[in-house]
Amino acid sequence: MAHSGLFITLEGIDGAGKSSHVAALTQAFEACGRMVTATREPGGTPLAESLRELLLHAAMDPLTEALLMFAARRDHVQTVIQPALRRGDVVICDRFTDATFAYQGYGRHFDLGTLRTLEKWVQTTDDGWLEPHLTLWFDVPPAVAAARLAGTRRPDKFEAMPYAFFERVAQGYADRAHQSTGRLVRIDGAQSPKAVWQDVHALCVGRGWLKGSL
Repeated sequence: MAHSGLFITLEGIDGAGKSSHVAALTQAFEACGRMVTATREPGGTPLAESLRELLLHAAMDPLTEALLMFAARRDHVQTVIQPALRRGDVVICDRFTDATFAYQGYGRHFDLGTLRTLEKWVQTTDDGWLEPHLTLWFDVPPAVAAARLAGTRRPDKFEAMPYAFFERVAQGYADRAHQSTGRLVRIDGAQSPKAVWQDVHALCVGRGWLKGSL
């Protein structure tokens, strides 16, 4: 039986624990017979991965940063996401446009109106407007996220930002969730990994995408 494409994104501040659930979601959907394309942003294509290195490590002004983010996203959409959705795949993406609004818009104080214009340009495709069917927002207090990251690896330029930056980013995600009319769903990321996964799985079961009990 043919399936319609499904686009799920995972969001949250650095240290929220979202990335560890990409593999679990991939396995759950594959166990139900779905083809899965797991990817990330910035990145997901050779061009976008090259831009990722610049974005995470090179100093630049907020406008340059936003333009590079959306340039990487456009290539990702055109090369990976849109073709996968046309095939009927489940696309599971570690971050998407909500991250740009949270990090560049709220964290960097960049103009939200300009970001909305770039969003419209980049996510208008041959198949119409592209938006995730579901965004899982792994919400954790910035202090908890920082403690999780401490000593785990050399921080990139975003991970090295001060506490106040992540407070603004977290507020950006909260505002996006309020505006999303159900697309962006909060997950309590401060719970144990097992409890977080149970919430994620139950949400997908409730939407009829995965099998299992609620």
